[in-house]
Amino acid sequence: MKRTILILLAFIALTSVSAQTSLNDYKYVIVPKHYDFANKPDEYMLNSLTKFLFEKYNFDALMEGETFPSDYGKNNCLALKADVLKESTIFKTKLTVQLKNCQDQIIFTSTQGESREKKYNVAHNQALRNAFKSIEAANYKYNPDNALVNNTVEEVGEQQDEIVKLKEEIKVLKEAKAKETITEKLELIEKPLVENTKFKAEAIDGGFMGYNLVNSNNDKVYTIFFSGKEDLYIVKNRDAVIYKLNNKWVIAEAKGKDLQVKSIDIKF
Repeated sequence: MKRTILILLAFIALTSVSAQTSLNDYKYVIVPKHYDFANKPDEYMLNSLTKFLFEKYNFDALMEGETFPSDYGKNNCLALKADVLKESTIFKTKLTVQLKNCQDQIIFTSTQGESREKKYNVAHNQALRNAFKSIEAANYKYNPDNALVNNTVEEVGEQQDEIVKLKEEIKVLKEAKAKETITEKLELIEKPLVENTKFKAEAIDGGFMGYNLVNSNNDKVYTIFFSGKEDLYIVKNRDAVIYKLNNKWVIAEAKGKDLQVKSIDIKF
């Protein structure tokens, strides 16, 4: 008997120490509307009594379903979730209060409160009040310096920041690639391939401002038409134009995905 009493006292002491070192890290306690053993929400007004007793012992208690504070919405690890467990016999009503954190880990379990009352509502009321004696003994006082943080929220936030950074980097890379492509095309135009092919321009009969370009063998190689812009001609049946660059004639022709540019010598 003496050994049993010593074990019980040690258990109560450990429960109290655990409460002092961990309960103070939590700002809120959330009380459910319906306990698993009950037949309906707030049966015997047990849930309302739970909230009342937490508030009596300095906890900021919130009833499930009510509007929660904004800081809880940002970090649900600020709160503990309360539950009441029932283990009754024919002659006794036995209740225990349990508190779990945001990761569903048990942070605190009260001593078991008992009642021999026959009336259910009185029995549950007494048993719960007796269970809360160990919570009262914890001397709860919130310590914001040790407030717990939801690591999942932080990780998600970090991942979102990383995604934003990656999107920005991809955007910059795309813009840089586009500039490189434009620069490459401009360089092709500014530095045409040196190929001194000589042509003689023969006017096309009929009054059109067009010419046949013939080579030294008198073979017709290109037929060109004036574009309406000075020193710019469109090449017939080709994706090409002939224009002057630095007082020299060049032909720029699209071949597949490439733009080929070469210099030519035209005598009009």
